[in-house]
Amino acid sequence: MSFDSLIGETKEALQQILPEGVQVTDIELEGPHVVLYTKQLEAFLSGADLLRQIAQRLHRRVLVRSDPASLSDPKEAEKQIREMIPPEAEISQLFFEPETGEVTIEAGNPGAAIGRGGAVLNDLKRRIGWVPTVVRTPPIPSKTVEEVRIHLRNSFDDRRSFLKKVGIRIARDPLPEKIWARNTALGGYREVGRSAHLLMTQNSKVLIDCGIDPGSDRTPYFNAPELLPL
Repeated sequence: MSFDSLIGETKEALQQILPEGVQVTDIELEGPHVVLYTKQLEAFLSGADLLRQIAQRLHRRVLVRSDPASLSDPKEAEKQIREMIPPEAEISQLFFEPETGEVTIEAGNPGAAIGRGGAVLNDLKRRIGWVPTVVRTPPIPSKTVEEVRIHLRNSFDDRRSFLKKVGIRIARDPLPEKIWARNTALGGYREVGRSAHLLMTQNSKVLIDCGIDPGSDRTPYFNAPELLPL
């Protein structure tokens, strides 16, 4: 199935499944996911099971996000988040990503922030339009965790661009050529956790695992000729 065919099938499924008045403003592919943008996020959270029906029809995982034009102002959204999430959740930081309509909530007690059965998060989605994700605040201040999370936020655009490219490649028609695959062992097979594989096809190279022994100069064979350029 090509990219255009998948988008066409998705639009057809939406026409048949979505109730009147519920519209999808944009459709994107991000890796294995079909991402739907809508101004009526409430309809997908009301218990009508729309996402499950769409996913079963497409045989793919489906995500739904608010159309950027329908998102509440981040300052107002932050105010409502802090009002709706109980104090015992111990919110430390909030990070908004307008392009995807997602907000990351760092909390000392994630369970309290999420609520029983996700009740608090679902109420937040209905109120503010943003899709909240809760992560735990490190119980002990950790420079490593902080730097990793900063890197993930700073590299968001690159990761999203990569996922879109992967999504298009997954959806494309099979190439009319002989199919072959080769797996190269790059070392570490005699020690648990140190395996490294290079999977090659006629169209791609994928590095699977990259086991490195901390504090040692022993690494996989990064100088293998078939590894570069990756």
